[in-house]
Amino acid sequence: MTSPAPTCGVILLGHGSRDPLWRAPIEAVQARIAQAQPQTPCCCAYLELTAPDLGQAADQLIARGVQRLRITPMFLGTGKHAREDIPRLVAELKARHPGIAVEVQASVGEDARVTALLAQIATESSPPTA
Repeated sequence: MTSPAPTCGVILLGHGSRDPLWRAPIEAVQARIAQAQPQTPCCCAYLELTAPDLGQAADQLIARGVQRLRITPMFLGTGKHAREDIPRLVAELKARHPGIAVEVQASVGEDARVTALLAQIATESSPPTA
């Protein structure tokens, strides 16, 4: 018996960098989602300098059968990319896939849980190193 196609896929959208190590934290979030919610398709996408871009990531998830996309901008603030570039890219994505519902969350840094954790990290003593 085959399992039903997932209905919602998650795209973790980062800025991108020429440095491949830069992707590690976003990919770690993707790995945690895969471990905690293996039924939820999740992939990373990047605005520039790194593949896949948003359209490619969306195509991958849609090919897996998702009908809804949840885009999570992995930015600390709502700068030019979040205000201008992401809405433009999402409009292009909706035009290419009119039958797919697309939800864009606020930048993760705008979430009070993230800012609380960052404040905690900044004020705690560093763990001892080996």
